[in-house]
Amino acid sequence: MSDDPVATANALLLEKGYREPHLAVHVSPMPGRVLLKGSKIVSPFADSPDVVLDVIRQRVPSAADLGARLLTPTELRA
Repeated sequence: MSDDPVATANALLLEKGYREPHLAVHVSPMPGRVLLKGSKIVSPFADSPDVVLDVIRQRVPSAADLGARLLTPTELRA
């Protein structure tokens, strides 16, 4: 994986079956923050790159497991 946490997070999302419009990590205009956003999450999830990367590894299910359901930031923080 890359040393860039955004690239690493997006690569993990691709491995889990998500395409960019569905779920992707983007650099936020807020310093030190990134956004997890797309059509598979109710509203963007913003935090530090390391936290978002951990959330993707541990809390975001594969696209097949998620199915038609949408993720919520509250669920990801649990």
